[in-house]
Amino acid sequence: MRGAAHGTAPVPLSVLDLVTVGAGRTATDALRTSVDIARLAESRGFHRYWVAEHHSMPGVASSSPAVILAHLAAHTDRIRLGSGGVMLPNHAPLVIAEQFGTLEAMAPGRVDLGLGRAPGTDGATAAALPRTDRLNEGADDFPQQLAELIRFLDDDFPGGHPYRRIHAVPGPVQATSPGGVQSAHRPPVWLLGSSGFSARLAGTLGLPFAFAHHFSAQNTIPALDLYRESFRPSAVLDTPYALIGVSALATDDEKEARRQVLAAALNMVRLRTGRPGLVPTPEEAEAYDFSPMEQEFVQSWNSNVIHGTADEVRAGLDDLHKRTGADELMLTANAHGGDVRLRSYELIADAYGLPTPA
Repeated sequence: MRGAAHGTAPVPLSVLDLVTVGAGRTATDALRTSVDIARLAESRGFHRYWVAEHHSMPGVASSSPAVILAHLAAHTDRIRLGSGGVMLPNHAPLVIAEQFGTLEAMAPGRVDLGLGRAPGTDGATAAALPRTDRLNEGADDFPQQLAELIRFLDDDFPGGHPYRRIHAVPGPVQATSPGGVQSAHRPPVWLLGSSGFSARLAGTLGLPFAFAHHFSAQNTIPALDLYRESFRPSAVLDTPYALIGVSALATDDEKEARRQVLAAALNMVRLRTGRPGLVPTPEEAEAYDFSPMEQEFVQSWNSNVIHGTADEVRAGLDDLHKRTGADELMLTANAHGGDVRLRSYELIADAYGLPTPA
């Protein structure tokens, strides 16, 4: 689970992929870019590659993390693959245990199961997703759903439990069947969060924790402090392990970085005002007439995006690590074009002297 830092990176570096779809591009284009980035990340020593669950967002083609991860597993050999995350209230725990048991069978020993308690979408779409008619019930019941999911993953419901004879397959039950041989691995569970709830729960349960610094930067240090203060050693971890998601975009010159992050910020403006769409081009963003309120949002949003030349991004990441003490940095590059995103990870790898392919 714990990775190793390579080159001059202060901690392991990883990738969070939103499978973004730019204007004039298709979901097929975005998924091909995901394969290219995953292969690059593997060849350059990035530790893990996660995809996130989102719904009803034209510019984000990651509504089905398990499907995408299966595709990436077929195109990689070593890099850890996982969800950053699956939004548990949207699903039956048994279904998630089955999906990730299947992924573990496809890529033994390199699958992570990151879980969130938000729906990963707007309120109207959220109402169409849960397994209950009560919109808030899923998030409120998250600890119970989490416990149920872990029971399915470990196949250890106690005697008398109504689910005692139900098994997630692929899973441990196969090892106890006549002639059965089962993998020694099962996907490690991570808790994801953007506030203190999952930080405290992850600490109490002794689980690794991933914080969404890329869209909740003001809560990063309080949440990490809460996680570390709440941590209790477990069979999973002896000491806390926290990664943070970071928006980072490196380009060959600073001006191009500013153009690209402006386009990504315009995409967020539209999303936050109920107008989600494809990621606009830098040209469209430069021609857009931002209102004063939108300009304020863009300035605030981009203040938390580490962008510029490779050296500038490296310095920003080093500073963020010093301020947070994160055990791992998971980078997400938001831009219109897949070639820009791919180039960003390549530049960052070069800046830190990460291994180069043989």
